[in-house]
Amino acid sequence: MSSMQPLEGLRAQIETLRGVRPVGRVMQVRGGTIRLTGLADAVRIGDRICIQRTGLPPLESEVIQLENDTVIVLPEAAADGVALDDRAILTGQNVIAPADNWLGRLIDPDGMPLDGRPLLRGGAARPLRAPPPDAGRRRAFGDRLNTGLTVTNTFLPIVKGQRVGLFAGSGVGKSSLLGALSTNVQADVVVIAMIGERGRELRHFVENIIGKTGLKRCVVVAATSDQSALRRRRCAWTAMAVAEHFRDQGKTVLLLADSITRFAEAHREVAIAAGEAPVLRGYPPSTAHMIMSLCERAGPGAGLQGDITALFSVLVAGSDMEEPIADILRGVLDGHIVLSREIAERGRYPAIDVLQSISRSLPAAASASENALLQEARRLMALYERNAVMIRAGLYAPGSNPELDHAIAVWADLDAFLAQTERQDCAHSFQQLTLILRRAKAAGRSGSTLH
Repeated sequence: MSSMQPLEGLRAQIETLRGVRPVGRVMQVRGGTIRLTGLADAVRIGDRICIQRTGLPPLESEVIQLENDTVIVLPEAAADGVALDDRAILTGQNVIAPADNWLGRLIDPDGMPLDGRPLLRGGAARPLRAPPPDAGRRRAFGDRLNTGLTVTNTFLPIVKGQRVGLFAGSGVGKSSLLGALSTNVQADVVVIAMIGERGRELRHFVENIIGKTGLKRCVVVAATSDQSALRRRRCAWTAMAVAEHFRDQGKTVLLLADSITRFAEAHREVAIAAGEAPVLRGYPPSTAHMIMSLCERAGPGAGLQGDITALFSVLVAGSDMEEPIADILRGVLDGHIVLSREIAERGRYPAIDVLQSISRSLPAAASASENALLQEARRLMALYERNAVMIRAGLYAPGSNPELDHAIAVWADLDAFLAQTERQDCAHSFQQLTLILRRAKAAGRSGSTLH
């Protein structure tokens, strides 16, 4: 780190100090929102307001609605102790100022440290809700990335600038898969957004799954489940702004957001408080645009910018892939990875259902021979799955269908292949897959009876 960086961070911190700030007063508290007077000419939607409570810590809040000369704010905690005529101070806009020295740090959605050590802001503030790069100038997908897992090196490749959804129920290995990708995917910087996560699991994820070595190239932004909807929603925006800071330096950034479902739930709380109707199976109409605008900020950069390769996790209750958040994300992302409870229950991790998953980087991300190999493997897996009940019940007579015999011969090896880690590269993963298919074909020709 340059010796000038701490001085620049300190100077930027000092420049945020203001001797005079606009002040209003509390005029009404109703339905979880607080109405203020005296600030209508000075504030905008999204600005931060600090309410001074007598005998209690200040109450942070955010402007969600403007009505004539009245400002309506949503507090970040319960409004206990707020009294009429309490002072309400405009503290600033919803911005963040990332810096290179944030690498290896755990921060909250406001850019404050959560690891007990001081943290200086960067020299330039960024809006939390920034526009994506110009669509006409964005590059196409970049090179295929080594992910450290055979399944995502072959069947579900991830390339620079790709945006992928990770769809999973609870307890099927989602966090472990995200942790494995955070430490193994080729990237200069990894930004992790832990949105509405359990406080107990936050430290476990950082210390045990990412580890000290992996954390060196990471910035972890966290808002735990007990925090307000404002902070949980802001967590995703802050992580994206941090990723954009490094992308604009020409770096390859991996962004992991866990989860977009909790981001959408947080937005629902804020939007309903602002007066929107929950018309989309409990979600307000602005939910789709909110998710899409977040996802569009990731992806390939423009000009000299780098890329943001993003994985957005989605919690699908009861494996319902048609629920609103999953449906919105499937339409906007460049692929989806589905984790199966049935696969997890039989002990194969990562419990990725390859036949239900897709990467839109294919076929361009693989050579003609690799695509032919994947097509053959998928065909055999699909054939086995269609006949799995009959096979497991012992109703199939070997030799009745040569193609099904081949699928049966290769299935156990393919299933084991999908659980393997890859210590080398994507080419080595394809070599292993080639050997598996060749062995099974040779066994079928020799008349061997497997499984």
